[in-house]
Amino acid sequence: MKNSNINRWTRKAFIKIVLYAITYTFLLIFSVVLCQYMASSLPWSPNPLYYFLSWIRDQIVIFIFIFLLIGYLVIVYVQLKKAYQNLDDVTSAIKKINDQSIDYIQLEDSELKEINEILNQTKLDIQFNQRAAKEAEQRKNDLIVYLAHDLKTPLTSVIGYLSLLKDERDISLELQEKYLDITLDKAERLEELINEFFEITRFNLTEQVLEISRVDIVRLLEQLTYEFKPMLSEKHLECHLDTPKQLEIKCDIQKMQRVLDNLLRNAVNYSFENTTISITLKESEENISIVFENSGNTIPQEKLIHIFEQFFRLDSSRTTYTGGAGLGLSIAKAIIEQHGGTITAESYDEKIIFQIVIPRL
Repeated sequence: MKNSNINRWTRKAFIKIVLYAITYTFLLIFSVVLCQYMASSLPWSPNPLYYFLSWIRDQIVIFIFIFLLIGYLVIVYVQLKKAYQNLDDVTSAIKKINDQSIDYIQLEDSELKEINEILNQTKLDIQFNQRAAKEAEQRKNDLIVYLAHDLKTPLTSVIGYLSLLKDERDISLELQEKYLDITLDKAERLEELINEFFEITRFNLTEQVLEISRVDIVRLLEQLTYEFKPMLSEKHLECHLDTPKQLEIKCDIQKMQRVLDNLLRNAVNYSFENTTISITLKESEENISIVFENSGNTIPQEKLIHIFEQFFRLDSSRTTYTGGAGLGLSIAKAIIEQHGGTITAESYDEKIIFQIVIPRL
């Protein structure tokens, strides 16, 4: 609980005690004055009321002290009892925080409204963390399955074709060359997956230091699209750049190349054939924006919100090479955030759009 809240509640309790004490003192003094008035106004006579009031008047100092003491003790007792009752209610409510059968904690005293809100928020946070822990455990289990599948598939092919070449001595040179090409392709695929796993481990376990230098981001994008020409040609894709003639930024060049490579590779993998991939570069006084847009199957919202998670793939069956091990976008997000920027994704009307926004360093 914040000290400000405790101080406020302490002040309120103290003010209540003081107000009750003042009110009680006033009533007591009024009663004494009334008794004295009545005693003085009554004629002398052997009236029992007269003797009683006269006796009170003679012992007035003692009576005031006794009644003040009793009254103050009663006021303090009542206030402390209420405080302890509230404390018991709060203690009971705290015990209900982990009770799954109770959705909402309700404290009856209106003065405990703020504590009630804090306890309910704490309960919601605990439930959220429990769900997050279960999801993390599930992702870990999925990772083991995915890792075994992604590594085993190309490895099985490598072993199978090498065994075939070893056992079948009479295979023609043409078939031998074909099998060797397939084996090499599977081995390279295996190496690519292992490198991706090492890459994400490096990002998770070590503190990455940015090596900042100046670079013309326009030239970087032009070089990237040139290197991707063979991949673009395979799917009959075009890549259109919409950039200024020159734009220098400060960044870690190698890491930024990795981000741009991952995004363009992702666009190629998930583009319809015979379509155009657009890369738009915009600048403002504070930020630089790079937008990758391609035509492809609309990504459902329930998948879009997980797209930057490690080992997440749109192809949940993991039976194709599309999307690699599901690490590219996760690594890209980590790099952009290291640069103090953001990366977002949206998809609608068979469009897939990724936007990078980084500050001018």
